[in-house]
Amino acid sequence: MSRWKGLPEELDPRVRQLVVRLRRVKDHSGLSLRQLAAKTGYSTSSWERYLAGRSLPPSQAVEAMARLGGDDPTRLLALHEVAAEAWGEAAEQQRTPVRPDTPRPHGRALRITLTAGSVALVLAVSAAVLLAVRLTDGEGKAAAAGLTASATTAPGSPKESQGPRYTCRSERIDGRWYAGNSRTQKAVLANGHAGPEVAEAQCLLREAGLSPGAVDGIFGPNTERAVRALQKRANLVVDGIIGPHTWKALRE
Repeated sequence: MSRWKGLPEELDPRVRQLVVRLRRVKDHSGLSLRQLAAKTGYSTSSWERYLAGRSLPPSQAVEAMARLGGDDPTRLLALHEVAAEAWGEAAEQQRTPVRPDTPRPHGRALRITLTAGSVALVLAVSAAVLLAVRLTDGEGKAAAAGLTASATTAPGSPKESQGPRYTCRSERIDGRWYAGNSRTQKAVLANGHAGPEVAEAQCLLREAGLSPGAVDGIFGPNTERAVRALQKRANLVVDGIIGPHTWKALRE
């Protein structure tokens, strides 16, 4: 078996998962990089970049690798789809320009800014409370309470930035389970994804007696562990990724 070098620490986990799987398939095939290049049509240097996590392989290369290594192309292509999304997000962040004239507080200036903000907030709250105490009629008290609320609720606080709330309303339709968040049966989901499809999977995992953690629509470690447990129970490939086969097991 090849002794692989460690992957870059900054590599996105979704890309890392694809590269690790490709390395396993390559080891299973017993082919050298030169033989792999000859059989797939992609150069040796290209495969070196793909298997080192420095470049994302095209889907055709992934499919060719799967067939040479006797692996399921559908599984590898599903991993590639997730990795391609992560790769695109990283590239978009790198292309976003940073204005050189935008001042950024550092060191002492940052501490001064934070201290001044804290003092201002304390003064605002104190003034609001004092006003509430002094006003005696009902209308004045209501106004003071409103001022206190506006002074103590800073922009971006949890009350203003709460994400969508999901509920599980499980029902069986045409022999399949649905939880009321999504009717998908083919969406590919992995650690790091978020949205109603993830909430749907979390509800169905609960229905199956597996705990994905909170039903918050965020695919995290708890959800991944529950998915792996379901895949093991259903005799599926245990990779922690929800694809068509895992959706089928969830909805049965």
